Amino acid sequence: MPAWIPQPTDDSSFTFFSAEFGEAFHSQQGAKQEAFLKFAQATDLVEKAKQPQLCLLDVCYGLGYNTAAALETIWSVNPDCFVTAYGLELDASVPKAAVVPPVIDGWSESVQAILRALATDHQCRTPHLQAKLLIGDARQMIQSLQQASVQADAIFFDPFSPRRCPQLWTVEFFQQVARCLAPTGKLATYSRSASVRAAMQAVGLQIGTIPLSQTHLPHEWSQGTVASFTAETLIPLSPMEQEHLQTRAAIPYRDPLLSDPAETILQRHHQEQQQSHRESTSSWRRRWGIR
Repeated sequence: MPAWIPQPTDDSSFTFFSAEFGEAFHSQQGAKQEAFLKFAQATDLVEKAKQPQLCLLDVCYGLGYNTAAALETIWSVNPDCFVTAYGLELDASVPKAAVVPPVIDGWSESVQAILRALATDHQCRTPHLQAKLLIGDARQMIQSLQQASVQADAIFFDPFSPRRCPQLWTVEFFQQVARCLAPTGKLATYSRSASVRAAMQAVGLQIGTIPLSQTHLPHEWSQGTVASFTAETLIPLSPMEQEHLQTRAAIPYRDPLLSDPAETILQRHHQEQQQSHRESTSSWRRRWGIR
């Protein structure tokens, strides 16, 4: 089992670094901040919490921060809201390592208790919550939720980046995930990748952007993507982002049988890009002055 060493982020919350995927689980700008801004807020949970019940789906549960931020948000608005929550996670050792100090300290005592139960028992039941953590390849786990007719009001889509974990950013996987999204639900992800956005559109989702905050890096143009079945409450993509979807970068990843290894998916994707007559991403970057 890997040794998960807590690494502080800029908002004093913690993340882990995955040697397998070569990435941290969260942005260095703040793990907890990211969970609230890019997931809980982006899926309109403050407004949705006024409902008597909600269903959440956390794709790539990891340290549990997105689920925790969602529960804190919902119950601060409506303590009586009953939440059904599902988490998909490949490695059971990650949530276990995240329920000890100092990693877990930033959450309320009630939410800490829920995170501990999910990490140890993979399920939790309280008067206002029924939660389950499914361990294994998300491509298979999502199919069991689809068969159970899960309809999530909010989906937190948080795998490692497409280049590191392409198998969870394919058209075929998004198709499975979209079937678990309620008609009025929203899916949020930190990714602003054109290939990701194109995959969402390919399965019938409308997409919007998560606008930049006042402080951002020069090469950033968005904090992520929000998707739903209707565009009414989404923040439209900028002209620059719309043009990004016409470049070779917008060719989506494919995994026809939901079983290919990452190397095969990456190779297939590279071949499609090489054969494409679309504008190159570097040309698009130069036109918009993106470094």
